Amino acid sequence: MVAQVLDDRSREPLLRRLHANAGVEHRHLALPLDEYPKLTDFGTANEHFVRVGLDLAESAVRSALEQAGLAPRDVDVIVSTTITGIAAPSLEARLVQRIGLREDVHRVPLFGLGCVAGAAGLARAHDLVRADPDTVAVLLSVELCSLTVQREDTSTANLIASGLFGDGATAVVLVGDRRGAELGTGADTAKIIATRSHLYPDTERIMGWDVGGTGLKIVLDPRVPELARTYLPADVTGLLDAYALATEDVTAWVCHPGGPKIIDAIEETLQLPENALELTRRGLAEVGNLSSSSVLRVLRDTLDKHPPVGTPGVMLAMGPGFCSELLLLEWGP
Repeated sequence: MVAQVLDDRSREPLLRRLHANAGVEHRHLALPLDEYPKLTDFGTANEHFVRVGLDLAESAVRSALEQAGLAPRDVDVIVSTTITGIAAPSLEARLVQRIGLREDVHRVPLFGLGCVAGAAGLARAHDLVRADPDTVAVLLSVELCSLTVQREDTSTANLIASGLFGDGATAVVLVGDRRGAELGTGADTAKIIATRSHLYPDTERIMGWDVGGTGLKIVLDPRVPELARTYLPADVTGLLDAYALATEDVTAWVCHPGGPKIIDAIEETLQLPENALELTRRGLAEVGNLSSSSVLRVLRDTLDKHPPVGTPGVMLAMGPGFCSELLLLEWGP
């Protein structure tokens, strides 16, 4: 793996130490391992992003619709998000004929939100279905983080990223109230009650990309856990207070697995019960940090455990900006 990440072997001991501490045991990669040294320019990497990303997008959307008992032609709105490649037409546009979405489907491609986009994408899709209670919406997230690793970048941020991030795609189906009543609700559902966004001051260089000739170079400041401790308590308390709730009322926490130190910071600063973020840690171990897809995977795992019906849940993620996105959920049916 070292040869696929670094041309300069002088940083190999640090690389191995950082990977060992990342909390990641397994990952899926877009390409066979021996193909990565051939990614010598941004264009080549991006061609793979479009090809592999479209295959994963198709699989994720088809699976989500099938589980919801819906067909592609039922979809009124599709919101897509990624930060690991560029496609114009965007991936969801390329899906229209490929899977049979309607030609009048509303498309909302999002770019630049990074790790926060799973939660933010759900929040924005919720805005759309709330405006029209007959709407069926799909949120699609495709992230192929391995295609962005810069082999000539020996910065600590790039070495951390090379061990932390993985590749994957997720899709979520959202329906308006009237359409939901027509369909009925299964066991694995949640209702979005409220959303909150918070952009933190003077934090533009905390996380993101520097775009250069070889592609997307990671910007990753070690102060992310500190920012979580500074801002998240007030963010979460403000959301819960508005609905006369406290943290102890929340029966399941759906948190983005940013990394072990960030998970620790969230757990400690919110004073969460032991194992409250078990699924977040497990997701990190099983597939790594999938950027915007990760929190949606944690949502799936949470729904599979069937939280008590009618009780509140909280989804939260942080990402470039630097910012947070919170959703107050109610577990169904």
